[in-house]
Amino acid sequence: MKILIVGHGDIGQRVARLELQHGSEVTALSRTPAPMNGLHVVPADLDRPSTLDAISCKGRLVYYFAPPPRKGTDDPRMANWLETLTPDNLPLKIVYISTTGVYGDQCGKWVDEATPPNPRTDRARRRLNAERRLTRWAEKAGVPGVILRVGGIYSRERLPVERIRQRHPVLRPEESPYSNRIHADDLARVCLAAARHRHTGVILYNVTDGQESTMTDYFHAVADALGLPRCPEISRAEAVRRISPAMRSYLDESRRIDNRKMLKELGITLRHPDLSSGLTGIAPIREN
Repeated sequence: MKILIVGHGDIGQRVARLELQHGSEVTALSRTPAPMNGLHVVPADLDRPSTLDAISCKGRLVYYFAPPPRKGTDDPRMANWLETLTPDNLPLKIVYISTTGVYGDQCGKWVDEATPPNPRTDRARRRLNAERRLTRWAEKAGVPGVILRVGGIYSRERLPVERIRQRHPVLRPEESPYSNRIHADDLARVCLAAARHRHTGVILYNVTDGQESTMTDYFHAVADALGLPRCPEISRAEAVRRISPAMRSYLDESRRIDNRKMLKELGITLRHPDLSSGLTGIAPIREN
């Protein structure tokens, strides 16, 4: 199978390794190419459409992992890339990583794929804009697509070590909102399963481990796994004064993401269905 990965960051590299193990021919687009045995990396910049003209998508399975810009409420990068997909350059299928943030604050309720999006931050609005651009294009072109609304991604390499070391406060457990996560290795496996799932049109999946937990649970679990002191707990009222606006925006949204459709339709058995299994084997940090 011929694969094109747009955005060769952490998840793109994990997916590339899995596809190479499956014997696929893998090409990746990246502004900052990361060498990998067997992988063909093409320098490209989604902010500069002229760098995309010579890229062939015809007959390829495309994974689109490139993030939107950091500002605004739309995603011109997705728009620039879709412009290259002319009738003689159509991919077999497109798998796009979005975010569960598009659901906005659900006051702790369970959320499934039928829940209407209600983004409250610009970063979530950018993702929803990309979803809608892709959906409109795919339906018009007749190319199947998969949108993966993904919770917070974690792994051994993606832990909030410095925040814990610096003793950044967390909310008291009783005031902490629900949050949702997926281990990076499981996300990569979900991407491959979604790419190989037979369907027509554009299909949507929520991608999380399904564990009911909060942001405070997460920080405490990571601190315990690393052998570091837990972060101090503060009230929500105090957090308004002490926590940055960017971090506070995460604390203002609470939702529990239902992952049953993903598990059933994609036939996935998660290797890390909870934080305990996801953090197993992480060596404690030894402070000097």
